[in-house]
Amino acid sequence: MIEAAQRDPARFGDLYDHYFDRVYAYVARRVGDRAETEDVVSDVFHHALASLGRFEWRGAPFAAWLFRIAANKIADRAERLGRERTIEPWPEAEEADQEEAHDRARIFALMRELPADQRRVLELRFAEEKSTREVAEALGRSEGAIKQLQFRGLESLRARVGGKHG
Repeated sequence: MIEAAQRDPARFGDLYDHYFDRVYAYVARRVGDRAETEDVVSDVFHHALASLGRFEWRGAPFAAWLFRIAANKIADRAERLGRERTIEPWPEAEEADQEEAHDRARIFALMRELPADQRRVLELRFAEEKSTREVAEALGRSEGAIKQLQFRGLESLRARVGGKHG
């Protein structure tokens, strides 16, 4: 996919689709704010596309290159906003962040497989941090129905994470 995208930038979409969840999870873990996360992820893929011709395989996975770009974009953004970091994370912490980002990406991918109503309830409850009542009002359902959809969605995710997906 990388070589194809280097030859034809229109093929970068394949790389974007393949790595988006991992990069998003990695950035979200470090940034916290959803809008800021989306901005940083956008910057990461814009930079990756612009620099793809200079990418050379050096034994590390392509995702590591994207994570390095993301780390630099996060640091640049923090510096621009006057929130400089004074302590760099230990390499073990960086590796743990990447593992957690990979796990979150798996969860995001598995959530796409859920029925639409379960997925929407989980997104509102956990990504947007809305209360059961707020979700019920937003979806025009009872709180009991929302609790049931949430339960079923979480059970389905548990089964998929613990089952065939490891």
